[in-house]
Amino acid sequence: MEIVKNIPGGVAAAKGFKAAGVYCGVKRAGYPTNTVTAASILANENIQREHKPDLALIVSEVPCTAAAVFTRNLVKGAPIVVCKDHLAKSKIRAIIANSGNANTCNFDGVEKAEAMCAAAAEALGINAEEVLVASTGVIGQILPIEPIQDGIPYLVKNLAADGTKAAEAIMTTDTVCKQYAVQVTIGGQTVTIGAMTKGSGMIHPNMATMLAFVTTDCAISSEMLDKALRSVVGDSFNMLSVDGDTSTNDTLAIIASGLAGNDEIAAEGEDFDIFVAALLDVCVYLTRMMAKDGEGATKLIECAVKGGATVADAKTVAKSVICSPLLKSAMFGCDANWGRVLCAIGYSGANTDVTKIDVTFRSAGGEVTVCQNGAGVPFSEEIAKEVLSADEVIVDVTLRDGDAAATAWGCDLTYDYVKINGDYRT
Repeated sequence: MEIVKNIPGGVAAAKGFKAAGVYCGVKRAGYPTNTVTAASILANENIQREHKPDLALIVSEVPCTAAAVFTRNLVKGAPIVVCKDHLAKSKIRAIIANSGNANTCNFDGVEKAEAMCAAAAEALGINAEEVLVASTGVIGQILPIEPIQDGIPYLVKNLAADGTKAAEAIMTTDTVCKQYAVQVTIGGQTVTIGAMTKGSGMIHPNMATMLAFVTTDCAISSEMLDKALRSVVGDSFNMLSVDGDTSTNDTLAIIASGLAGNDEIAAEGEDFDIFVAALLDVCVYLTRMMAKDGEGATKLIECAVKGGATVADAKTVAKSVICSPLLKSAMFGCDANWGRVLCAIGYSGANTDVTKIDVTFRSAGGEVTVCQNGAGVPFSEEIAKEVLSADEVIVDVTLRDGDAAATAWGCDLTYDYVKINGDYRT
């Protein structure tokens, strides 16, 4: 199986999909005001250039099979309530999403989320139940619906086979736009999977990620699409942590137009396995992007564990290591304080013999083994500093308890993380 990676288009790369993004004034920038209306914002080229988009729309030309997973936080954004309802009732034609306001913990949240769906549906000439909705941003502030309603017709007029503006529109504290697309051959037909994500802080998924929207032209049943999505979440987004906080609005949705022309995947088999492999490639790529773009981060940290007694143990160890505030701080300071790796493994709850653990740090700057059989070994601090100075650092952990392996992704903990979150709302 060959996967053609990073083709153009992002979330709009697959057949039948288009996307758009616009700044309509949801994000706080002094708009709208009594003299500056949402309509004037949309028409003002200078304002559009000055501000990143804050409203995104993804549209399929045909009804799509769909699947989604959501946050397990007991406090859930209103859009999640609406999405679950729509997924149970209908195939999906569109996704509308805003940044700058999470529409969470509001008395009128569900009403506003439904209003977003209704406005998108009216502009597209479809039913409101064919629309999924998502919001991200500050929790507990009333969502201004008027700018969104005014912005949706603009989005519809500017739909294009390029997902960049849409991907930019869901960014909050993200510093880079996160999108990716691949192609793979299934049943003799070229199948495309495209996606966009946002996520930089408040990231510790227990289902999926902050906001992630995946599109594909693969013909696949809703049941198998759901099975595929859930099979890759555990090895991608659920192995990601920036700060240990699980968001209230985490949403990972995938919609499939079926326009690739392959025989519908309705059961497990070779075609399903190929689709899952390609979907996993997309999800891991975006997981790494989010880890590297963690709030205030200067480097991506990857913990690669092998020799676990079980996959669950290997995952527990990997996630514990990249979640450790002490290790994250050491990585920021380029300090090869390997004892923090052992410490994180020790309290992880994994079933492992700590007297058999090896630890090696490696990167583009080289590699250095710092621990063997649970004890420190002599190493060069100068080489270690060079290894840890790279912008991507891998922590290799060997357990020697079995054959299971797992990988987790995170980032370093810096002064800027506190600065960003110290005044995020104000």
